[in-house]
Amino acid sequence: MSDAHAITGEDLEVRPPKQQRSRETWNRVLDAGVAILEDGGYDAFTIAAVCERAAVAPTAIYARTTSKDALFLAVYEHGIAKLRSEQSVFADDVRWAGLAPVELVRAAVAEMVGISFRHRRFLRAVVLISAAHPEVARRGSRYAQELGDGFARVVLAASRHVRHPDAEVAVRSCFGTVFAASIIRVAYGPAFATPSPVDDDTFTASLGETAVRYLLGDVAG
Repeated sequence: MSDAHAITGEDLEVRPPKQQRSRETWNRVLDAGVAILEDGGYDAFTIAAVCERAAVAPTAIYARTTSKDALFLAVYEHGIAKLRSEQSVFADDVRWAGLAPVELVRAAVAEMVGISFRHRRFLRAVVLISAAHPEVARRGSRYAQELGDGFARVVLAASRHVRHPDAEVAVRSCFGTVFAASIIRVAYGPAFATPSPVDDDTFTASLGETAVRYLLGDVAG
């Protein structure tokens, strides 16, 4: 990997394609990059590997950027865009209308964790590299906060039932705990923190109950 401190904005520049055929080729390159990360992680991510997977000549990439770091971040954004599109569920008022507080919290946790699990192969690669790649860490933090905003928007509809003095602080703390638990599972596997791992459905339900008990207390009974 390049020294992240030496990377400049110019190094990370990607020149977007203007013509339809070029856009299709570039999308194929981005899809190939995501697939490589999912299959082999960052260590497998090279310009040559992307070219081979996308069945394009290197000029198709060098026409857009001159740096592996820029290509990687373009692929990162392409993969993250798929997760972000699913986060729109938190802006869908119809999805949450009429739910009692307990069911609202459980459903919000299930939606949040489900996004991570559906994209676990991609997330595993980018989470593991983020410790050594400050720009990925910065962007990942921004997107996590965006997800947290959506989660809080939904759960705070039940704010009068939250047993803590500051409902928003409690909801955001709850989000941080649930998000961290799901990301650790995605990055390191279900056996990382427990000798008796459970399946995804049980794990998600347990996180939902944890959130309910923390936020709503006796209301959960």
